[in-house]
Amino acid sequence: MIDALLALPLVIVALLALAAVGASNTTMILVIGLTFAPITARTVRAAVLGERHLDYVLAAQLRGENALYIMFAEILPNVLPPIIVEATVRLGYATFMVATLSFLGFGIQPPSADWGLTLSESYTLMAGGAWWTVVFDAAAIASLVVAVNLVADAVQGVLDR
Repeated sequence: MIDALLALPLVIVALLALAAVGASNTTMILVIGLTFAPITARTVRAAVLGERHLDYVLAAQLRGENALYIMFAEILPNVLPPIIVEATVRLGYATFMVATLSFLGFGIQPPSADWGLTLSESYTLMAGGAWWTVVFDAAAIASLVVAVNLVADAVQGVLDR
């Protein structure tokens, strides 16, 4: 099921969902969360499957620990760094997705503030020679994504110690 969802472009899935349900802040959050959930689930599953047959998990099973203890006390701390990296990468993608959907007119609607909406409004000014309005809006979006990734690298560095 997840492979079938991942075969479709995420922007198209989000556009279809927003066109069917309607655009609002809550709907936008739910649609983006649901479109990125299969990718995150696949990453977390792969990390857990890589850890579940290691010696420390088998030792916990031999001690008689229950499955919840093994899952949260043994496996989760060891798969936490990939989960954090995945979450921060998806945060950057989500920022781009919100901006894209708002730029296309399916996302957050005026009078709400959104960089994609601002980029859409300033895009029309480019024909008149005001190119810098588009550059500054795009630079704001890109700088947020770069800053989130730098924070994620710092958090991963702390967790790796």
